[in-house]
Amino acid sequence: MRSAVPLRAGTSAPAAYDASVTAPTAQRERLVALDVFRGLTIAGMLLVNNPGTWGAIYPPLRHATWHGWTPTDLIFPFFLFIVGITTHLSLAARRTRGDDEGALLRQVLRRGGIIILLGLLLSGFPFLPKYGFDPSTMRFPGVLQRIGVAYIAAGLLTLRTSTRAQVVIVTALLLGYWAVMTLIPVPGTGALGAVALATPDGSIAAWLDRTVLGNHLWRQSKTWDPEGILSTLPAIGTAMLGVFAGRWIASPRPLMDRIAALFAVGALAMVAGLIWNWWFPINKNLWTSSYVLFTAGMACVTIATCIWLIDVQRITGWTKPFVIFGMNPILAFVGSGMMARLMGSIIKVERDGQSVSLQSAIYDSAFASWLSPMNASLLYAVCFVALWFVILGVLYKRKVFLKV
Repeated sequence: MRSAVPLRAGTSAPAAYDASVTAPTAQRERLVALDVFRGLTIAGMLLVNNPGTWGAIYPPLRHATWHGWTPTDLIFPFFLFIVGITTHLSLAARRTRGDDEGALLRQVLRRGGIIILLGLLLSGFPFLPKYGFDPSTMRFPGVLQRIGVAYIAAGLLTLRTSTRAQVVIVTALLLGYWAVMTLIPVPGTGALGAVALATPDGSIAAWLDRTVLGNHLWRQSKTWDPEGILSTLPAIGTAMLGVFAGRWIASPRPLMDRIAALFAVGALAMVAGLIWNWWFPINKNLWTSSYVLFTAGMACVTIATCIWLIDVQRITGWTKPFVIFGMNPILAFVGSGMMARLMGSIIKVERDGQSVSLQSAIYDSAFASWLSPMNASLLYAVCFVALWFVILGVLYKRKVFLKV
């Protein structure tokens, strides 16, 4: 999994409030639940991205091979969904403070541009030819790049269009993507799009990536990219569904009404995604329209559960670690990515007379020497998450939050 969320919102500790409060008061409190949701996603990202060895991973911590989904396939869309929520809340708060449209537009473009730039920097890190860096084959797409583009698009739509227009646009994106991917023959092969979906490099999205990006694709595939050009369009739909959720969460209705609607709409979206899956399979790498609906529904239900536990049942003893993760998402993503690159391929140590990566040496000596491969790989990942919890916890206590 390659994923993250760049926007931070919220307070530093959870708090409860009466279910009848209106949006201006409730918004500040409920952002704690959003931080918890984002923190759960960040921790999950660290766990699945950093196994001791990619050759021994429990199935739920793997991506689906192609069609279908696992819990790991929920992480990236959850990030984009929370980006949409915080996009609405951030722009609404700045409007309330009196910022004009020009200032809001500059904020959206600046934040989105920085996120894209960070993604490109992480893709090329450490920018040394001896470690495989080659500008002619450097990957242009990526997780942060997709998040930046989706954020800019969602921000512009939120600023410049009405809610009704946004609903029409999201519907057109999802239906249009389905039509393009399934009804149009793939250039060069003549295969109908619906048939070509069966193989990663056979779809019209893969053809477009090869045509436009050439050698600047994901190195593990070389013929297609999981964050490619065409599949970014439905990803914008994921962010926009998050905007709709954020607008509902901030509405002046009783809290239980908002929670109930999130549960209901989330359940309906999951069912709609599962039904659409029969014609347009749920697929993360293609970011299919069925995948958008299904994962957005899961996100709604998860957020509603967090709000219900924290703000209705007032069960908050479990939240602090996830608040810590959720308050520094950009640092967690970029920092952990650089650390993993350093440990996995750049820093070498001697072991049994051979030069091996630092990660391999730690995994073999501290975990694989006494555990089965899958358990050793999982424990390594858990320890990696724990290490970043300590790092982020120190920064949290010092009130150091990296924002864009």
